[in-house]
Amino acid sequence: MSQLNFRLISYIIGLLLLLNSTAIFLTSFVSYYFSDGFFSSILKSGFICFALGFLIMFFSKNPKKIINRRDGYLVVVIGWLTMVFSGMLPYIFTNTIDNVPDLIFETMSGYTTTGSSIISDIEALPESIIFWRSMTHWLGGMGIIVLAIAILPMLGIGGMQLFSAEAPGSGISGDKIHPRISNTAKRLWFIYFGLTLLETLLLNIAGMSFFDAINHSMSNIATGGFSTKNDSLSFWNSMPQIQYIIIFFMILAGTNFLLIYLSLIGKFKKLFYNTEFIWFLGLIASFVLITTIILNSNVDLDSTNFNHPQVLGKLEASFRHALFQVVAIITTTGFVTGDFAAWTPFLTMLFFGLMFIGASSGSTSGGIKISRHLILIKNGFLEFKRSLHPNAILPLRYNHSVVKKEVVVNILAFFMLYLILFIVGAGVLSTQGLDFISSIGGSAASLGNVGPALGSIGPAFNFESITAFSKIWCAFLMLVGRLELFTFLIIFTPYFWKNI
Repeated sequence: MSQLNFRLISYIIGLLLLLNSTAIFLTSFVSYYFSDGFFSSILKSGFICFALGFLIMFFSKNPKKIINRRDGYLVVVIGWLTMVFSGMLPYIFTNTIDNVPDLIFETMSGYTTTGSSIISDIEALPESIIFWRSMTHWLGGMGIIVLAIAILPMLGIGGMQLFSAEAPGSGISGDKIHPRISNTAKRLWFIYFGLTLLETLLLNIAGMSFFDAINHSMSNIATGGFSTKNDSLSFWNSMPQIQYIIIFFMILAGTNFLLIYLSLIGKFKKLFYNTEFIWFLGLIASFVLITTIILNSNVDLDSTNFNHPQVLGKLEASFRHALFQVVAIITTTGFVTGDFAAWTPFLTMLFFGLMFIGASSGSTSGGIKISRHLILIKNGFLEFKRSLHPNAILPLRYNHSVVKKEVVVNILAFFMLYLILFIVGAGVLSTQGLDFISSIGGSAASLGNVGPALGSIGPAFNFESITAFSKIWCAFLMLVGRLELFTFLIIFTPYFWKNI
């Protein structure tokens, strides 16, 4: 087995720090524009991040420009941890978050696009920090590693192994936008950037301030969930047009970016021939119908923890909030317009189940992903047939192609590992004083990068009240879920380090 290329790994980590410092410098300009008093503090954190990245790259210069699969896994894990810890610097130097567990939780929640928060009064934060929270979402959404892949070829370094490690759930169909992985990454980021700008423009026209619009766009396209308001998107419950725009872009963000690209170049048929996309829309429609009926007939929206002005009538309000929350949870965006945990016990269970679905593979959403569910269900039905006809050749077909046996085995292993982590995660949280509902909700929301949980950490609350250990544990679950389990956990196996 080949040796790890530590010199190249260090070089790429240095590059990621430079990219992160660029984002921090951009945040400092926001601070300067709004005169929030933290310009020098954020600028200082940017220079520290830049200097550290420059020094690492300098002492690792001229690495052997070959990266294998093990190098890719290690770069992704160390890279994400590096981005998280360097991403704490603006919070530290502005003294907006003053303890380590809160720092780890908030920053990890940002980069993993989870959207859970320990900050109770978001509106009291300086504009620069609000912008930085959204920026961590935006960087983490597509994956800072994918951004690095777009740059690595300029340095003479290939990035296929990084891409496969960063997005292990995106290639079930085996499709790529471009045969060169660097060009794929560039096109993905072009779409990502374009959608962010378009949503910002539309939200601004619809009535949001430009600052609120750009922050929510960065958060939304990344399927994150950080808002500029304490009440999240319920702040605009009297402005349906804003919420419908958010819903539309949440659906886009939960769609495979390959399909979006193909649609943009005129291949619309690919969109409606894609099994996962059809099921994605079908599941949304089904759950919205159920939720709308229950909200309209059995729930008094005005009696919940959020203000629900019914500007277009109760039926429209019920439909809009049902649509918004179903899409927000299934895409793991986590924006809130209402307290879905107070919408009857049945709807609470329904939304809890949605936390385990996830949206499309190849999107910015977290969770298990619909493609994995479909393949597992199809394989289950085939097992019935195989029991009756043991000698028959019964291939599993998905999206008009045969799925390899090793892919099915991988998905089965993923499901088992996901279930174990969920149970263990809930068990650990229960030892920290959380009740049963809060424990299972916190574990599911963290592992699936959903955002709002249930119980005492539900949509009407945040994670501020949980213990320091619980915050670090939830941050761990966020990272494992964001990297789709195997990428992170594989480095703890003895055979990963064998013969090094």
